[in-house]
Amino acid sequence: MTERFVTSTLNKRDLPKENKLRPLSFREFPGQAKVKERLELFVCAAKERQEAMDHILLSGPPGLGKTTLAYIIAAEKGANIKSSSGPVIEKPGDLAGLLTSLQDGDILFIDEIHRLNTTVEEYLYSAMEDFFIDIMLEQGPGARSVRLTVPHFTLLGATTRQGMLSAPLRSRFGLCCRLDYYDADSLEIIVKRSAAILGIAIDDEGASEIAGRCRGTPRIANKLLAWARDYAQVRADSVITGEVAAAALTMLNIDSNGLDEMDNRLLETIIYNFNGGPVGLKNISVSVGEEDGTIEEVYEPFLIQEGYLVRTPKGRIATPKAWRKLKLPLPAGQRKMSDQPELFE
Repeated sequence: MTERFVTSTLNKRDLPKENKLRPLSFREFPGQAKVKERLELFVCAAKERQEAMDHILLSGPPGLGKTTLAYIIAAEKGANIKSSSGPVIEKPGDLAGLLTSLQDGDILFIDEIHRLNTTVEEYLYSAMEDFFIDIMLEQGPGARSVRLTVPHFTLLGATTRQGMLSAPLRSRFGLCCRLDYYDADSLEIIVKRSAAILGIAIDDEGASEIAGRCRGTPRIANKLLAWARDYAQVRADSVITGEVAAAALTMLNIDSNGLDEMDNRLLETIIYNFNGGPVGLKNISVSVGEEDGTIEEVYEPFLIQEGYLVRTPKGRIATPKAWRKLKLPLPAGQRKMSDQPELFE
């Protein structure tokens, strides 16, 4: 139960709280300095020309602030924003309704845009480039096409799977920005800001402890902050110190490196059961009792980024860093790898 809470629940949206904690301007948005600089320039130039911005694509793992940036862009541009989601727009008529309700300069934000229906996506091409869509009425010999002109709008797409976007759709975005995981300093700023908004008493050590264990993700940082607040309220006079934060997160089986129970179980399975690998994803899935898709999309990215795991054509391999974490001697085949720790650390 604990690992599901950490990896699934912590990465789901808590809309009322998120909306309260969302920054409202680029100045209030910590981290992602290069992306923020590009977007500020892009918005400023369009604003000075009094034109609609070109289309923007934001990509990156969940919980890094794509939706927040979308609303900041709209606020900084002074434009109205309408939001939807890829799976919700099921047919061309749904898209036509959204587009015809816009005005010149408005922003249409589509979250999880990679999940758009293929037919809907094809209708979007002409809307993005030439600002019209052709809707087919009726079928058979009486079928006819009606052209609808749409305002000069900006499509702002967000996706966690940029590779799943078709090449024609991806090429129609004027600016593509990828958000990366946050560093500890930026996350500490985020934790302190959220604590101030929510009225939570926290010191520098407490904020640093949470920032170091949230997998580089602000959404998870805010969830862990809320958990630490509850823990401190019951067991520590409602003040989150470094010691209190560490105890609260240890209760969730989140270690000092940000790895949770399932992360450690994956590494232990690969090392103990398969001598460090290579081992196929299906074997790992059966061994830990978790779906292979969940392992590949939820757990592995962080383990790979942190240098505990590598994917090879033959399967997954635990790196020397993973062996050292479990305090195990390296097998003979891995000792040469340990001579180059900078590749994994």
